[in-house]
Amino acid sequence: MSEEYDVIVIGAGPAGENVADRAVRGGLSAAIVEDRLAGGECSYWACIPSKALLRPVELAGEAGRVPGLTLGPIDAAAVLARRDEAVSRYDDSGQVGWIEGLPAAYVRGRGRLDGPRRVRVDTPGGGERVLTARHAVVLATGTTASVPPVPGLREAKPWTSHEVTAATSVPERLVVIGGGVVACEMAQAMHGLGARRTTVLVRGGSLLERMEPFAGELVAASFAASGIDVRTGAEAARVERPVPGGPVTVHLAEGPPLEADELLVATGRRAATAGLGLDSVGLADGPVEVDDSLRVPGLDWLYAVGDVNGRNLLTHMGKYQGRVCGDVIAARAKGEPDDLPSLRASADGFGAPQVVFTDPQVCSVGRTEAAARRDGFRVRAVEYDLASVAGAYLLGDGYRGRAKAVVDEDRRVLLGVTFAGPGTAELLHAATVAVTAEVPLERLWHAVPSFPTVSEVWLRLLEAYGL
Repeated sequence: MSEEYDVIVIGAGPAGENVADRAVRGGLSAAIVEDRLAGGECSYWACIPSKALLRPVELAGEAGRVPGLTLGPIDAAAVLARRDEAVSRYDDSGQVGWIEGLPAAYVRGRGRLDGPRRVRVDTPGGGERVLTARHAVVLATGTTASVPPVPGLREAKPWTSHEVTAATSVPERLVVIGGGVVACEMAQAMHGLGARRTTVLVRGGSLLERMEPFAGELVAASFAASGIDVRTGAEAARVERPVPGGPVTVHLAEGPPLEADELLVATGRRAATAGLGLDSVGLADGPVEVDDSLRVPGLDWLYAVGDVNGRNLLTHMGKYQGRVCGDVIAARAKGEPDDLPSLRASADGFGAPQVVFTDPQVCSVGRTEAAARRDGFRVRAVEYDLASVAGAYLLGDGYRGRAKAVVDEDRRVLLGVTFAGPGTAELLHAATVAVTAEVPLERLWHAVPSFPTVSEVWLRLLEAYGL
């Protein structure tokens, strides 16, 4: 027999959980289907564990910049133990309890579409359940790590973000393939915890290429100072690991091979739609296209939120989309207006806020200068040396950082802001408000930053602009 709910969500990560929460608040019944752990990638193998691993490294960096403080070596075992606490020792009973307390049904198993409004679930032990939705099915399956087609790479069973954040020990020698957020964060985390020979292979010309150029430059300088070897324009040609779990050799397109104890591949993500049954409703595998109400065009009952729709691969944006989506479904189910601004995922279009939790931290919101020019805006950009702000000096000797604001000259509003420097993540939300609310520069001039804080850089950026 088919079990019937108003809303069925496939995927119990943060995005899917938020859909169910808002749908239930709107008076609908909901079920969430998940074949791994309730809480999803972010809770167990991404955001939470990675930040738990990075925090001691960040504190060690801060202590090292303040005269009068001394800090011994980081106790890697203690850090890994705290990581285990942060991920609830991979026990999702608390998350399941939260879902059931909404209340929503939690269905353990692998769900897939089986035609309109119908979800078939393969349950543990070989059983099967069939669920049908009165109003909506929501896909919230996220993404999985991509492994490039380098000969021998997949056979070598490299780490991805999943394995590195769940590591039970720290390798002495680590090679990282990639130059983006995961590569930078985990290279620094593992190096700080004891991977003494850490090499980062970047196919392009710099770290963090999608951000303002100075961001990658500052992170690269920090890596070099700590002994991390960053090689740009480097490409793996072949990988060998003759003994499973043993040393791995990375042969480069140019230069001598590298031998390591572990190899981390951090070269991007792909939508987790394989086996999701998209073909049963006329869709192809890959990111699921949606409109601003998170609904799939042409299918009035199917929605997709979070990484699986490809709009913004960030947990907080997936949660935001989940809130919007749940409210949209509830409004449509009750015949209420569904075209209100609050029922559209408009924040996606401004440029999502993002923090790279390296030391120095890098954070940005909106467009880079290059992106704004590509999009046809008449742009002026201003930069400021964060080390020249009194509040930054007080954080420690040798503080290095930079700030940049990208201005739409026609409307005199901010299109994007980037900060790079120790502790700059806490500056980001003010920038997010300014960018998404399109606050005029003349109004920002009257938002007075406190002295002596790093946030005084706002005043300096506006002065550099000429206000």
